[in-house]
Amino acid sequence: MFTGIIETLGRVDKIEIEQSNIHYYIASDFASELKIDQSVAHNGICLTVVAIENNIHKVTAIDETLLKTNLKDLAVGDIVNLERCTQANGRFDGHIVQGHVDQVATCISKEDQEGSWLFTFQYDPSLNNITVEKGSITVNGISLTVVNSLADRFSVAIIPYTIEHTNLKHVGVGTTVNLEFDIIGKYVSKIMALRN
Repeated sequence: MFTGIIETLGRVDKIEIEQSNIHYYIASDFASELKIDQSVAHNGICLTVVAIENNIHKVTAIDETLLKTNLKDLAVGDIVNLERCTQANGRFDGHIVQGHVDQVATCISKEDQEGSWLFTFQYDPSLNNITVEKGSITVNGISLTVVNSLADRFSVAIIPYTIEHTNLKHVGVGTTVNLEFDIIGKYVSKIMALRN
């Protein structure tokens, strides 16, 4: 489990394709602290560390993950949000994040509001995921609060600290991001659907 509070940024050092799998080599300042078989969220996607050398760790994405996320769009040099799983004795600063991406969205607006930024993301509503105003949403692994909520889009207001310490600074109109909708909302939605 994760909280959506990004620990550090990683950089894609190398990409290898092996049949339908893609191996990503990620350079970061905490790679030497990782362990083989550890779960780490990469842009909100929970991936298992399979190798570590110096300041680079390796993870593998299978076809199912590549189909549902923006991992397939990564190129060498791209910046990735990284978070290790939360410790049971740690503070819970974000919200419950599983590292299981529900779908992708596209940035359709990025407005500079003189001290903050307002991002609007559009997604496919046919998958029945929902947001609510003042509810939680995970964008590229970042725990954020929804400002405006519509059936196929939502907005989030971003403070300067978050822009500087995540890869949102590289997100612009047309950029694809990973979304994980609030798990509590997903359960409530499922229960309500079963009652009808």
